[in-house]
This record gives sequence, structure tokens and C-alpha cells, in this order.
Amino acid sequence: MIALKSILVATDFGEASDAALAYGREMARAFDATLHVLHVADDVYVRLGGDAYVTVLPELQKDLEDEAQRKLDSLVIDNDPKPITVKKAVVTSSATAACVVQYARDNDINLIIVGTHGRGAVAHLLMGSVAERIVRTAPCPVLIVREHELDFVLPDALTTTTTQA
Repeated sequence: MIALKSILVATDFGEASDAALAYGREMARAFDATLHVLHVADDVYVRLGGDAYVTVLPELQKDLEDEAQRKLDSLVIDNDPKPITVKKAVVTSSATAACVVQYARDNDINLIIVGTHGRGAVAHLLMGSVAERIVRTAPCPVLIVREHELDFVLPDALTTTTTQA
């Protein structure tokens, strides 16, 4: 028997992440697990350099993190009849995959769910894949969700219709 008690969905607020969150919600509900939703905010200090940081970047970093928290708060509103336990986190890092894996280790996560954009081979070669790096280094199983995959998570209206038929 599989015992999932903590499920992590990493989000970049894109369509693929929305699909991953739908899977995460349903799996957390099915296994009565805690759903962790994590967004890794980009570390402006590392991206833009330390000299500019002193004057402009602290406020830019705070604004970036505050906006991410607002998006995360609106993303995980749970108005379902059977609510699930959700823990939200915004973490700042310049290494997204490593940050997701470390969060999974620190919080005893049993399953990580991430969305992927499904880029072509050349784009993958040039940019790499956060999802691939997570798969290679994760301490637990990883479910990769593409935004336009065949879904096995049915919208609530279809679930109701299917069970009544």
C-alpha cells in the first residue's frame, strides 16, 4: 500500500503548474495528505549583481516575493466540501530545482508533482529542465504533468454526472 502523507506541488504560476496543482489537490484528497504548494521566487541579488542591490534590489526582491505570495494565496483557495490541509511557501533562490528538492527533504515529502512545458530537444538542450533536475535529485517519487496531457482528474461537474449515471 502506498502511504502518501505529504505531497508537494511546485508552481511557477503557469498553465503546466495549474495542471500539476489539480493533480496534487486530488491526490491529497484521495490519500488524506497535506498538500504543500511551493513557489521559488528568483533571487534578484544573484541575477542582477551585488552592486545594484544596495540601492534598488532589496525593495524589488520584497515586491517579487509579496506578489508571489499574493498569487499563491489566490491559487490555493479551497472551497471544496471536503477541504484539504494546505501549506503554502514562497522561498527565494537562484536554483529552483535544488530549492524544490531541499524543501522536499526538509518537510518529509512523499511525492513531488511538477508541471513541464514540454519544450523541444534544442530548447531543452539550451535551457535545461527544472523538472528533469528535480527528477534526478529528488528524495521521493516525482510526477511530471504536461499542461495538455490526457487528464485523469475530472472536473467536479463530470464527476457528479459520472457517478449518477
